[in-house]
Amino acid sequence: MPTTNTAKPMSITVPPASSPLGEASDTIGEQAWIEVIQKMDEVYNDLLQYEVALEEKNAALEESHQFIESVLASMSDILIVCDRNGSIEEVNSSLCHFAGKEAAALENTPVFSLFADDVERAKAREVFARFGRDGVHDCEFFLRAGDGSTVPVSMNCTPRVSQTGKLMGMVVTGRPVGELRRAYQALRQAHDDLKRTQGQLLHAEKMVSLGRLVAGVAHELNNPISFVLGNVLSLKRYAERLENYLGAVHASPAADDEALRAMREQLRIDRILADMPHLIDGMIEGAERTRDIVDALKRFSAVDKMTPEQVNLNEVVERAVRWVVQSAPARFAVDLELPPELRCTGSSGQLQQVLMNLVQNACDATANQSAPRLRILGHVADGQVTLRFIDNGPGIAAEHLDRLFEPFFTTKPVGQGTGLGLSISYGIVERHGGRLSAANLPGGGVEFILTLPVESS
Repeated sequence: MPTTNTAKPMSITVPPASSPLGEASDTIGEQAWIEVIQKMDEVYNDLLQYEVALEEKNAALEESHQFIESVLASMSDILIVCDRNGSIEEVNSSLCHFAGKEAAALENTPVFSLFADDVERAKAREVFARFGRDGVHDCEFFLRAGDGSTVPVSMNCTPRVSQTGKLMGMVVTGRPVGELRRAYQALRQAHDDLKRTQGQLLHAEKMVSLGRLVAGVAHELNNPISFVLGNVLSLKRYAERLENYLGAVHASPAADDEALRAMREQLRIDRILADMPHLIDGMIEGAERTRDIVDALKRFSAVDKMTPEQVNLNEVVERAVRWVVQSAPARFAVDLELPPELRCTGSSGQLQQVLMNLVQNACDATANQSAPRLRILGHVADGQVTLRFIDNGPGIAAEHLDRLFEPFFTTKPVGQGTGLGLSISYGIVERHGGRLSAANLPGGGVEFILTLPVESS
């Protein structure tokens, strides 16, 4: 049977408009709506602000993400991000180019699959397991490149942890060692080229020094050769006289003794016989001096690869001074104040080049003085030989003192100096275990101080 709704209809009694209760209800309703609308406006404004802030943060996040992607893409080293199980999560473009695969093909694959063979994989697992917490630094492994070749790679592994210190995985970076080796080979080649160029410059500087010495060496050689030649000519004349005398004696065995004595006095046979030993001694001395000069010149001009020898510094200093003075102006004077037997161990040819450079520099520095002079003082103390070269020139500008031994630095006019003499001398002295320094003197002039270790007994 159908049910019958017996509920009585609700009836709402509305007070008359003119009733005080009706007026109060209307006022309360309007106020409530006003408050609701105000709250809605506030919520809407907050939503707008939140949206603007969210958009700004999204833009910053996107910019940061693009920056990180650009950095990863521009890295020349390979980069691998793995989880704690060694599964690849992310790689950069360098690894993709190296392995010859796309990033999607590399993700979620074991990082050890990149290694060349089982031996390298076992080695990598052992190293990463042992140093995983502390990191792996510059450990070389062989990886399989995209073309199938094995490439040595210097790898680094750094653990990746969460904010709570939990191990999340590792970040592996690597650089193919082949590139480093090629760079090293290029650097070595450049170094060899530089050494070869330096050797050529050294040889060129020696040739310049030898050119300055030609006049002095010619003079030194001319003196002994001249008196050797003169003595030989005298011997030739004496030989002719002896030949005539002996011819007369042998032609007439029974000749009168008075006639022979007269011829003997006329040809001065006795004086000739007395002079001949002295003439022969002079010839020997001249030949020996010529031999010594030529030998010293050969040692000086040769590329010095000889074994160290005992050097008499007195002889080297005197020879260097003599050779430079021969080609210097006549008014340039050198005073030597050296104790006897100054000795060291080294190369006499190289040390002679150093001393000649110092003497030549003093000669050039004092060229404009009225009485150019150089003093060379020597003494031995504390197992070292010290030679001081003091000139009376104008001195060296203070800003040039620190650069005095730099290659190619010179204060001489263009065409009058290579700027290599003092630099080469400094290197030679260092190789001999000594020191070379320079300083201005209070009263004017420059003092070069050369110290060398005394030869070991």
